[in-house]
Amino acid sequence: MKKALVLGASGGMGYSIVRELSYRGMEVIAFARNRSKLDRLFKDFPNVQIRTGDLSVSEDIQMASKGVDVIFQASNIPYAEWEGNLGRLMENIVSAARSQSAKLAIVENIYAYGRSSGNKVKETFPKNPHTKKGRIRLEIEDFIKKSEVDAVIAHFPDFYGPNAENSILHYTLSSMVKNKNALYVGNQQTPREFIFTPDGAKAIVNLAFHEESYGQNWNIPGHSVITGEELIKEIREITTCKKRVYTVSKSMIRLLGLFDRNMREAVEMYYLNEEPVVLDGEKYETAIGPLPRTPYKEGLRQTIRFMRNQIQK
Repeated sequence: MKKALVLGASGGMGYSIVRELSYRGMEVIAFARNRSKLDRLFKDFPNVQIRTGDLSVSEDIQMASKGVDVIFQASNIPYAEWEGNLGRLMENIVSAARSQSAKLAIVENIYAYGRSSGNKVKETFPKNPHTKKGRIRLEIEDFIKKSEVDAVIAHFPDFYGPNAENSILHYTLSSMVKNKNALYVGNQQTPREFIFTPDGAKAIVNLAFHEESYGQNWNIPGHSVITGEELIKEIREITTCKKRVYTVSKSMIRLLGLFDRNMREAVEMYYLNEEPVVLDGEKYETAIGPLPRTPYKEGLRQTIRFMRNQIQK
């Protein structure tokens, strides 16, 4: 594998995947809509080419994917646009991969697993989504598996990390970095799992380099489970922020949904804050080796350093 295309390169996981591939000496095409953001993120990477376009326009992806060996799909769209649109975007991506005889590496969430059984979730766990968005993700997964394209599908918990601005934890971090009152979504006593995006990027790139990984699903857990209280304590130590951190409840999100369609769509996913799905990484470690697992303290330190650098620019 010599050349890769990263879709959603200006997002949290996409950014880390581009960096990981670049560090390994790969030629990388970083694809997203916003040229200025791509320039800012990757201006110091000589082996990274920047390409702007729209995933809903098949020709844009076809042009960007010319000559690539693998396409990393790390893009996303707002919840309110999923129904009817997410499937069409994936059709364009699969079509581009097929036309270039390229492989696919898919950054996937945990929605299709549905409710947790209370145990760590292995890849063999039956997928029985009880939410609309979970069913959409499962339909897309089935579509990919029925296509003629070799694909790795990697399931990740919620992200945090450099440039992960659309992650649920970013809303807490962004206020605490500025020494302001902050919001934490979900019960602060509930243990949850988050993955540091550079760790996730290393894991999916390792899978993409491993020929036997294709045609399979892989669960990529975070370092460990951690409560909101423990996270907030770590963030306070790094930022010295002493402001209050308020809990965002399901009823609050439902109220906001009266005025914001994306918030309205987020209500059904709140169960993940009450009954967290925790992934089992045994399959990865057996086939590939030890999972990248940065301790939360160090991951948060790197994330906050990145955020402060962005504020100063």
